[in-house]
Amino acid sequence: MNKDELAKLLKINEKREEAKRIEAQMTEANFWADRERATQISQRLAELNDLVKKFEQAETAEQIKELEKEAVFSGEHDDKGAVLSVHAGAGGTEAQDWAGMLLRMYLRFCERKGFKTELIDKTDGEEAGVKSAAIKVGGTNVYGNLRGEAGVHRLVRISPFDSDKARHTSFALVEVIPEFDELGDIEINDKDLKIDVYRSSGKGGQSVNTTDSAVRITHLPSKIVVAVQNERSQLQNRETAMKILKMKLKKIQLDTQKKKESDIRGGHVSAEWGNQIRSYVLMPYQQVKDLRTGFESSNPNAVLDGELDGFIDAFLRKSPK
Repeated sequence: MNKDELAKLLKINEKREEAKRIEAQMTEANFWADRERATQISQRLAELNDLVKKFEQAETAEQIKELEKEAVFSGEHDDKGAVLSVHAGAGGTEAQDWAGMLLRMYLRFCERKGFKTELIDKTDGEEAGVKSAAIKVGGTNVYGNLRGEAGVHRLVRISPFDSDKARHTSFALVEVIPEFDELGDIEINDKDLKIDVYRSSGKGGQSVNTTDSAVRITHLPSKIVVAVQNERSQLQNRETAMKILKMKLKKIQLDTQKKKESDIRGGHVSAEWGNQIRSYVLMPYQQVKDLRTGFESSNPNAVLDGELDGFIDAFLRKSPK
């Protein structure tokens, strides 16, 4: 691939224009009024400039090949951060332990990639693992890396909790939503919300653990539940929970539109309980296999320690944008 072809694939001209727009935006007097949003925009500018610089300096075949890998992240929201949630399926301790194993796998993967993670909610299992947990992930092409992980993950193993050493099958659901830049088009009626506050079980100092600072918001029409407990105040947790709720509603909106378009083309895959995407077998043999791409590994321990690049690359090369 020559540099002209690579420039089109990476949309270098579009990225240069976006960088110029951000630079102009950053000169506005009230740019830093919303510090969190300003920080995100500044990080986006740094990512754009870094990619353009790599492209401009790429002269060797090896450098161009490395940049070709960036081209797989060409989905509309691939360059965004993400919120990843893990939910244990039915099965009590077995499923909760499996959900905990998946949470650790994604934290290790993010550590390997240099992504920044923040645990925003966690409900521990009764004996082991987690009933549910959510992490906020920041970095370059985070959503592009993680979007293919959404769906049902199946584990087959000899249970460490079964005195008869019987083989068990457990399921957990993974959800991934991008951190959209704009959520102003998502309107929520207060009457559609059920808001509960409770005592946080997470880190954050004595004040977090002794006051009802954690917030759980249920959106009644969609039955979406968002819980946040990592911030120090109830107000902060509520603001974060509302933002995540809007992100989930926006993703549903976009997925519905994509489904309509996909139905016209033929074929649509949703991340619901019936959609099993990957199988992790620890007994009677050792194998992790992605059921969408056919990609597999004979080293489940490495996969569960965060080595997911092969699965992610296979998904991105096969999946629609």
